[in-house]
Amino acid sequence: MTRRLDGRIALITGSASGLGRAAALQFADEGAVILGADIDAAGNVATQESVRRVGGSMHVGDPVDLLDEDGVRAWITSATARHGDPDILYASAGVTRFGAVDEVPMDDWDFVMRHELDIVFIPVKQAWASLRRSAAARASGSAVVLVGSTAGVRGSMTNRRVAHAVTKGGIIAMTMQLAAEGAGYNIRVNCVSPGIIRTPATEGDLLAPDSPMRTADESVPLRRFGRPDEVARCAAFLASDEASYVTGANLMVDGGWSAVLPGG
Repeated sequence: MTRRLDGRIALITGSASGLGRAAALQFADEGAVILGADIDAAGNVATQESVRRVGGSMHVGDPVDLLDEDGVRAWITSATARHGDPDILYASAGVTRFGAVDEVPMDDWDFVMRHELDIVFIPVKQAWASLRRSAAARASGSAVVLVGSTAGVRGSMTNRRVAHAVTKGGIIAMTMQLAAEGAGYNIRVNCVSPGIIRTPATEGDLLAPDSPMRTADESVPLRRFGRPDEVARCAAFLASDEASYVTGANLMVDGGWSAVLPGG
């Protein structure tokens, strides 16, 4: 039986944990060869072992600082030399800090811009030439999937997150512009925008015992928070030929949270 991503080579950033780890497992299950990058070497190896335990193929190398353009270029050059041009880029890596507009320190603002916008742009920029070559060699082209958020399309009266909202809105705008720039090369670019997903990161901030967001699932139409694998399955769809006529889209993966009024 042919799987949706058979024969594809997928670059995944942030593959050591959370959404990136879930994507590595999902994409590998769909038949892709995974090339993972993360600053967390031990976590990346753990993901590789998980992928291989279920019969998938994943390769990791030295830790990659995704904010170091030279390091990202070296990772992609090495990966391409060993495995060929990538067919897919899933840019999952990101770290945030929260704070209200009148309280957020400029150091935190700069941190979020770097760790949620630059950390996406740099891998896209460095992989673009390889994705163009891959798209030229394959009738169905190549695919980029970025990770936005409900924060990029809706404000929150509970979570003070101005920098995070700006960066995630930027990711959604980046998706649309890259879709325009990639169309002529047969590169499709789409975005998944999760609501609150239970990951080690969110359990430490948004879902911490003292967080007002901990009970936000009461306002989600499906009455629960999401799981990383639910986001990964949507990303795999957008990366596959089943989404061959989809580009520039922002797929909300939030249990209907962004579609309704509070209490609705």
